[in-house]
Amino acid sequence: MSEILREAMVAAYQQLQAAGLGTGSSGNLSQRCGGGMLITPTGVGPAELEPSQVVSMSLEGECESGQLLPSSEWHLHAAIYLARPDINAVVHCHSRHATILACTHRPLPAVHYMIAITAMDEIPIAPYATFGTLALAASTAAALGEKGLACLLANHGQVAAGADLSRALRVALEVEELAAIYCGTLAIGGAQVLSPEDMAEVHKGFAHYGQQD
Repeated sequence: MSEILREAMVAAYQQLQAAGLGTGSSGNLSQRCGGGMLITPTGVGPAELEPSQVVSMSLEGECESGQLLPSSEWHLHAAIYLARPDINAVVHCHSRHATILACTHRPLPAVHYMIAITAMDEIPIAPYATFGTLALAASTAAALGEKGLACLLANHGQVAAGADLSRALRVALEVEELAAIYCGTLAIGGAQVLSPEDMAEVHKGFAHYGQQD
């Protein structure tokens, strides 16, 4: 099973870059595996990554010898898994428009109903903390809360999560698209944001949207 997950992670990492959500080795992704997680290694770009290089580790940071070093953001991924049993995959990237908003400390409001894919009415900002730290991990887990699937990291980028890797990647792609739309509206006078009542109806609809498990 872990080999299948490793291959899926390489494919997802390459898709992330192909979609323009990252450059070089920026960004990282992980997937819950048993009582721990599989995570991309630090400093290895999507084009070079091999399934065997994906790092297997515990949520406490223990790695078997002989592996590459895990992403410097492993604390962030582990904190999310520890706080949210419903989340099985996490994508972190520095996608352009989401990062623009993150650098202005602007949360992403409900400018379009597809924000419901994040299970939120507004994608919040996690307060700034240095990359790779426990402080950033705690800040991110707190921003996601009990049900959120995305947040922006102040002066950093975005985090997206899901029940599996394909869903987490879908959330990351949608967050970047929503961020681009919002940035566009700010350039022409600002958006008309959907009301809580509007979003309540959208969330009801999303309970039966698409193919259900």
